[in-house]
Amino acid sequence: MNEETPVLRVSRLGKSFGETCVLSDVSFSLPAASTLSVIGPSGCGKSTLLSLVAGLSRPSEGEITFPRDCRTAFIMQDYGLFPWKSIRDNLALPLQLQGVGRAARHEKALAMLKELGLEGLEMRFPMQLSGGQRQRVAIGRALISRPDLLLMDEPFAALDAITREHLQNLLLDLWQRRRMSFILVTHNVAEAVFLGRYIMVMGQSPASKRLWLENPCFGNASCRNSDEYFSLIRQVRGALEENSRERLREARS
Repeated sequence: MNEETPVLRVSRLGKSFGETCVLSDVSFSLPAASTLSVIGPSGCGKSTLLSLVAGLSRPSEGEITFPRDCRTAFIMQDYGLFPWKSIRDNLALPLQLQGVGRAARHEKALAMLKELGLEGLEMRFPMQLSGGQRQRVAIGRALISRPDLLLMDEPFAALDAITREHLQNLLLDLWQRRRMSFILVTHNVAEAVFLGRYIMVMGQSPASKRLWLENPCFGNASCRNSDEYFSLIRQVRGALEENSRERLREARS
């Protein structure tokens, strides 16, 4: 896909459940080979936005458009691995569903395991892996069919801090080699800044786009020590804190 072509356009998107509006007037465009971090208060509608983009739910208003040949993949919070399938067969499942032959899909699965640093684990089952290893498999399964857009809902939330940082670096490395776009929903400010070329802070009641930032140091693993990185963290945290203050004022009024 041409990197000048947007991989996704969202226009005046809204979602209601009955009389309750949870998402209102959200618009943005994501260029191909770019990444977007979405952050906001708990329950503000981040996962709802992601499910709309994934086609798992229909918007109440507005529209979502992709290029005709855009392929998407989704990584869930709970990994979504089949416990009765080996790691190799979990990885190869998207290729099996596409009709790829057994030998070819196993070869691709083994190559993906090598890329993920999981060589030699192909015949194990998910319960025999650590949480970090299972998340690597989930990432690999999403990427094995080479999607143009990868959607991730809090993929590292259940992991310890060191494992989480290792997987953030892995995801950035995979992006640099594969140049897919991705949207990451997260509650972690530092993670949002590290992995987002663009960062969208969402407000609440109903959720809307409160702040949109472009990350000048994205794509550089050493940016965690840069002034730009900490400046962005302060901006994102400031927007989130203002959200909290507004909610308190509404609750008291």
